[in-house]
Amino acid sequence: MPNRTKNHRLGSGPLLALGSAFLFGASTPIAKLLLGVTDPLLLAGLLYLGSGIGLALATAVGRSFGVVRPEAPLRARDLPWLGAIVLFGGILGPALLMSGLTLTPASSGALLLNTEGLATMAIAWLVFRENVDRRIFLGAMAILAGAVLLSWPEGGSTSSPQLNWGSVLIVLACIMWGIDNNLTRKLSAADPLQIAMIKGLAAGAVNLALALGRGAPLPEVSPLAAAAAVGFLGYGVSLVLFVLGLRHLGTARTGAYFSTAPFIGAALALPLFG
Repeated sequence: MPNRTKNHRLGSGPLLALGSAFLFGASTPIAKLLLGVTDPLLLAGLLYLGSGIGLALATAVGRSFGVVRPEAPLRARDLPWLGAIVLFGGILGPALLMSGLTLTPASSGALLLNTEGLATMAIAWLVFRENVDRRIFLGAMAILAGAVLLSWPEGGSTSSPQLNWGSVLIVLACIMWGIDNNLTRKLSAADPLQIAMIKGLAAGAVNLALALGRGAPLPEVSPLAAAAAVGFLGYGVSLVLFVLGLRHLGTARTGAYFSTAPFIGAALALPLFG
């Protein structure tokens, strides 16, 4: 019986990580559309605020009907980890991504998100000493080669290459999320809904306040509602599935499965942007 339970947990881990990747990957080209009518920092705040509010409402409704059962709550000693997660993954990561997407085609921007998996695996391997086998290492090198290719200027001179700064910002966002993913592993035994809800509310409020403070105008009702919906699914529900995947697979392997997200985003970007 214990072996059967363990095998079931391992079998569900990839599905959780892939579900997380699908939702996050699909959110990137849609966010690119919203950037046409929304300030980048403001959109980053709206996405995470939509995530936090949506999860809070879903949790309240689910628990009132007995569908959502409470899990182990966060403890006082978890708060420093949670604060770092909010900073790197909720504030810096999305702000850098939205800024980078304004300078980068949606399909290239989506594919560059593969470097999040590379950053996650590298930090897990080098800092937290997780086991990384040969296949994962070779996959990481392929991701690195792809990121360099996508960041190289189209028609650029090899003698004086000019970096695509939009790509640089997206790669920096991925590094922030790589740090975030490894820190989230420290909290993976706690309630994933609580983690994602607090992260969304705190990070969304900070970026929204910063954007409004520098004079960014609020968008109209339709893009506002769209940003909230994309944030709830692509950041909130995706994070809950990611945390559950961490429980079963560990950081490096969950990051490897999550690396399918950029291909989903690129596939959706092609019909949207040609």
